[in-house]
Amino acid sequence: MNDSLVNDGKTPKKERMGFVSAEQVAQLAGVSRSAVSRTFTPGASVAPATREKVLRAAEELGYHVNDLARGVLANQSRLVGIVATRPEVGFRAHLAAALAKVLIRRGSIPILINTGRTEEELLAAQKMLIGHRAEAIIILSGSPPASFLELAQRNGHPLIVIGRSEPDADHVRAGNIEASRKAATAFYDSGRRRLAVIGSNSGTPAIVERENAFLSAAKSLGASVTAARGDDSDYEGGVTAGRALFSQRMKPDAVYCANYLIAFGLMDIVRQEARQRIPEDVAVIGFDDVPESSWLSYQLTTFRQDPQTMAQRAVALMERRLEDPDAPPASERVIPELVIRQSFRP
Repeated sequence: MNDSLVNDGKTPKKERMGFVSAEQVAQLAGVSRSAVSRTFTPGASVAPATREKVLRAAEELGYHVNDLARGVLANQSRLVGIVATRPEVGFRAHLAAALAKVLIRRGSIPILINTGRTEEELLAAQKMLIGHRAEAIIILSGSPPASFLELAQRNGHPLIVIGRSEPDADHVRAGNIEASRKAATAFYDSGRRRLAVIGSNSGTPAIVERENAFLSAAKSLGASVTAARGDDSDYEGGVTAGRALFSQRMKPDAVYCANYLIAFGLMDIVRQEARQRIPEDVAVIGFDDVPESSWLSYQLTTFRQDPQTMAQRAVALMERRLEDPDAPPASERVIPELVIRQSFRP
């Protein structure tokens, strides 16, 4: 038996296993290949009887238009690159998921590009970014290097940046300064005087902005304030910084954490190693109100960035840029809301 045939001896294996083609639809409908193309092209002219035959054949075969190929031929793309370093970690994971939902609802095709941390990973990500001819690129907070953004801009990609500042790009930013000042004031007004803030040595723009704003506000209030940092903006970073803070003779009575993962690490150290109570001995405020923040083990008072709101603002800026490529850079600012739970009640 010929290897190119399946068991019925009639259907070629490649046809059975591959995608249904427009040519197959044309054969079944008894029309030309161009009639199939016109049927699935918005605004194209095709006789009603021909359209009906084509649609009936397409439904019977399970045919779908190859949008990717059509975009290549038209030198257009519905791909939108979502670029992040470690997109699986923390708030970035929730934001990437929200962006994907908003983009799909719009009719775009999200493609997640993890820049990695090595030179080899970065080069591979850059090739992927340019090779797919994305319609636009959305850069998440974190640390994709400036070279990545410059490459996107040189190739004419509309560029939306979330959570950091870059020249000649549209921005969506959280109100980090407002939130951090509010945290310092809330601690001080509740009678806390030995304040601390935990950031990280990763030096991402949002983390640095929150740390600096809290330090400045606490000093202006006249409170004692210190800073501690872990290697990264994650749980282990909170553990490391927490141990450093609570090994000191003068221990803080209130700690502001630059994100929720840092806060979780700190809280476990406070309870398990320092043997202090939260919030009676140590009050804690975090940032990024993700579902885990309400877990019974933490009940974290925290500032909420709504990933859905930030995703919608970013896509709105993208659409504005696509409609008017020469418009001046625009910026959206989302002010976080303080969600009160058990780790601190003002």
